[in-house]
Amino acid sequence: MSESPATSRRTVLCCAAAVLAGGSAVAVTGCSSSGSSSSSNNSANSAGAGSSGNAGSGAAGAVVLGAATDVPVGGGKVYRDQKIVVTQPAAGEFKAFSAKCTHAGCIVDQVTAGQISCPCHGSKFAIADGSVKGGPAPSPLPEYKVAVQAGKLQVTKV
Repeated sequence: MSESPATSRRTVLCCAAAVLAGGSAVAVTGCSSSGSSSSSNNSANSAGAGSSGNAGSGAAGAVVLGAATDVPVGGGKVYRDQKIVVTQPAAGEFKAFSAKCTHAGCIVDQVTAGQISCPCHGSKFAIADGSVKGGPAPSPLPEYKVAVQAGKLQVTKV
């Protein structure tokens, strides 16, 4: 009889976790002790990954963002879902940075007048190197490697 309360407590905790996680079947199967839940969770995570930039179609670890022609010369484009901003300071020269502001972690929202702008507290960053140009940000945006393959931008976090 001592095993029944333990099993019951585990069931309650797992079900509570499932409810907190949104009640999805993946969360419920994650509570099983059969060991098959990791493959279910991995396939669920993989399904979500395809919608955020076709990460699997680039080089190992690279995220494919879209056409290089989408990034204007002297400007840039924010890829909000991937939390990446790509700029083109000069024709054919692409730079990629984290889109997460180094001040409060907000996602930058636009690239205008040669600067990447954060909407939360007004931080500004240079499109050429991600350096701080204004506002409360304490450090530059982290830079990523970017390459153009078959006309598509591929970004790799360093």
